[in-house]
Amino acid sequence: MAKRFSADTYVQGILAGDRVLLSRAITLIESRLSSDQELAQQVIDAVLPHAGTSVRIGITGVPGVGKSTFIEAFGTYLIKEQGKKLAVLAIDPTSQRSGGSILGDKTRMEELSMNPQAYIRPSPAGKSLGGVAKNTRETIILCEAAGFDTIFVETVGVGQSETAVHAMVDFFLLLMLAGAGDELQGIKRGIMEMADAIAITKADGSNTGKATSAKVEYQNALHLYPIGASGWVPRVSTCSALQNTGLNTIWQTIADYLKLTQSNGFFDKKRRDQNLQWMYEAIRQGLEDNFYGHQQVKEQLQSTAEEVKNGQKSAFAAAAELLRLV
Repeated sequence: MAKRFSADTYVQGILAGDRVLLSRAITLIESRLSSDQELAQQVIDAVLPHAGTSVRIGITGVPGVGKSTFIEAFGTYLIKEQGKKLAVLAIDPTSQRSGGSILGDKTRMEELSMNPQAYIRPSPAGKSLGGVAKNTRETIILCEAAGFDTIFVETVGVGQSETAVHAMVDFFLLLMLAGAGDELQGIKRGIMEMADAIAITKADGSNTGKATSAKVEYQNALHLYPIGASGWVPRVSTCSALQNTGLNTIWQTIADYLKLTQSNGFFDKKRRDQNLQWMYEAIRQGLEDNFYGHQQVKEQLQSTAEEVKNGQKSAFAAAAELLRLV
């Protein structure tokens, strides 16, 4: 096991922008050891006053849309043209069979990973819903305390549980691919309603016309939805990570959204609501961990599960019986 430092050492390193100590602190957060969890919580509590100043952007999209390619191009644009300091939290799918993850985002974002103004942290999704790592929220706080003013959270893909990433970011960007079938039928309404903007990727070469047509279709579809509490009307644009086109338009969209929501109070309200949601999620996770970590539950769980599996006991009765042990 890697050497553990004092909470103060991690805190001072993070505030000084030390990437090694930042990475080690994130590893602490991801650890399942109770001692590491206690230490991680001390670090989070200490750096919390220095967090909350970044723009948090969730990025999701259908498989094959080119999320990593887009993030590298868009991230490089923000660093070079907008002077941003960027942290990319890339969530890799975890195999439900082996429990392993590829964690290959650094190899797919070669240029960005070598940029001194960027920090890429691939994390396994584990068993968490929607491909959002369980500890992504805490990682955001550490990265903000380390001085990163822009945070990207890249999710595994599109699904109902993308609400998980929506609940931890300020702006939700949905990437779509033109010419891949019936676009509007291929996306769930819930995802469309959550999106603050849609970007049609790979709008270059022979695909330019299709991307432009898809942009019109999506914009028309979005107009059918009622305007949300933010007062923002979602926008659709096209871009090409290969040719670095359309990236400035996407950033301008984000800037316009921030200007509107910060002026009407929605930005701060959303952050406060998210903090409350994070608390309830932490309670839920804590209860689950306590349940499965309880000694009597450990001793009885397997035999009770076999009884349910063999039809000797109902799932509901078995659950009630196990819950009474805690």
